[in-house]
Amino acid sequence: MTIKILALSGSSRRGSFNQKVLDISTRGAIEAGADVKSIRLADFKLPLYDADEETEHGSPDGVLGLQELVAEHDALLIATPEYNGGYTALLKNAIDWVSRPRADGSPGTALFAGKAAALVSASPGQLGGVRSQTGMRTVLEKLGVLVIPQSFALSVAHEAFTENGGMKDANAEGLLLAVGKALAGTASRLT
Repeated sequence: MTIKILALSGSSRRGSFNQKVLDISTRGAIEAGADVKSIRLADFKLPLYDADEETEHGSPDGVLGLQELVAEHDALLIATPEYNGGYTALLKNAIDWVSRPRADGSPGTALFAGKAAALVSASPGQLGGVRSQTGMRTVLEKLGVLVIPQSFALSVAHEAFTENGGMKDANAEGLLLAVGKALAGTASRLT
């Protein structure tokens, strides 16, 4: 059985450092035999979560589409940028919406339970987004996700890439590829 991984970034900026590290980790998962679908959260039109709005109008179409994608995949590969020491509002909002009840009334939280996830991040700072990963790990584990120990936080990201988008440091690239491979391996053992 081919493992299906959903790859997403908490950054809305095209060409962000976090998108670049996600793309490399995605390559590692593909090399390990996984089928990976990479999405941009900005394409889903997710308003800020509002319980009153949800009660009055239900979940927006973007939420329903994202819930369906999470349901169809065995694992999540997440790039979690660090803004002011935490994960992004875009990423948290998407997770909050997906966790809401689905159109058929089934719990959205069940979409996360039992799945594996891996975290990568990139930042111009010295910690590379590790604080963001710590916070995101807490949220995902609360939802029943097994966050694998293999992760990578790229520091000084603004100096890490060549003009064509490749990594200057082959060792760092290898570590990012290894995250994707480890996620594919863990997910295959869980399914």
